[in-house]
Amino acid sequence: MTSTSSETPSLRSADLGTLAVMAFSGEAPDGDMPYLLAYSLGDGEGGPEGSAAAIRQLLIDNGLPVGDKLIDGSRQPSLPLTLLVEAGQAVVSMPYLNARCVAPPEWLEAVGERGYAYFLFATRAWPVAQPGRPVAPEDLTAFAGDEETLLSASHVLLPARRLRG
Repeated sequence: MTSTSSETPSLRSADLGTLAVMAFSGEAPDGDMPYLLAYSLGDGEGGPEGSAAAIRQLLIDNGLPVGDKLIDGSRQPSLPLTLLVEAGQAVVSMPYLNARCVAPPEWLEAVGERGYAYFLFATRAWPVAQPGRPVAPEDLTAFAGDEETLLSASHVLLPARRLRG
């Protein structure tokens, strides 16, 4: 008699590669929109394809669909993804991932007005955007606005929380 295991292999952080989060804002019909872009450099053990597969599995395991569906995090209190805005930084947390980035003043203002950020977690690797180095606006637009990036990412309107003093 043979049996098949339905267990999913455990996530190995080495498969994800270097993960980064970037905060930026952009014009929208109703004012500035604060965006958070999470991505991998594609430098995991399996290269860009392996990183993409590992991120896709991480997202699916956390109930975040990949594709063009937009999740409203304010309507899903059990969503295992949070955004904390404090001391000029955006901190994103989910199982297996805690990331922070310095947020520009215009992003902080936009998230303060809206109360949420548009979070895009790309499965597609972006080796051009090295953490701590400036990214040219045209490079950001080319990556974040690319159809392949958008259709292979998770999209979440993520409520912003602040520490209470």
